[in-house]
Amino acid sequence: MTVEALRRGRPEVLDDLLDRYGRDIGGVAYLILRDRAAAEDVVTETLLTALERGRDLRDPDALRPWLLRIAANHALGLRRREARVVPLHVVPETGGAGGLGGIPERTAVVTAIGTLPPRMRAAVVLRYYADLSVEGVAEALGVSTNTVKSQLQAAFDHLRSALADEAPGTVEVRHA
Repeated sequence: MTVEALRRGRPEVLDDLLDRYGRDIGGVAYLILRDRAAAEDVVTETLLTALERGRDLRDPDALRPWLLRIAANHALGLRRREARVVPLHVVPETGGAGGLGGIPERTAVVTAIGTLPPRMRAAVVLRYYADLSVEGVAEALGVSTNTVKSQLQAAFDHLRSALADEAPGTVEVRHA
């Protein structure tokens, strides 16, 4: 029903999309931008873009990845336009921090992720926070799966080094 309403461009579908996917969209945007206000703007822009382009969605099962791809593209575009870095002081409690210990470990990981180049950061966020497959990340970023794999490997090499310098042995980062 949501997809059909989206395809028809019905504005009332926005509330449903926000309820179902707003947290994921906001999380992806926040982890790319590291700015809550900008992430909220990306959520709004993502939903408006989805409403405008809803008729382009072919596979109803692809709604979430499609929305996350739109969000990642908006966040990366905003990041390019603003070209600024906002220091991260608080880690959101959402998303897939799963195997990490407490707040200090999560803060160290999120801070280290923040030092990655934006496209590489987007690949890590989409793969491990948004839980998209490598293929889904490649589609979202408009690159090949080999490029995503290379970006993820380089990101994890960087993260291992950054985290080892930060607090040796505290956090283990593995590329699966």
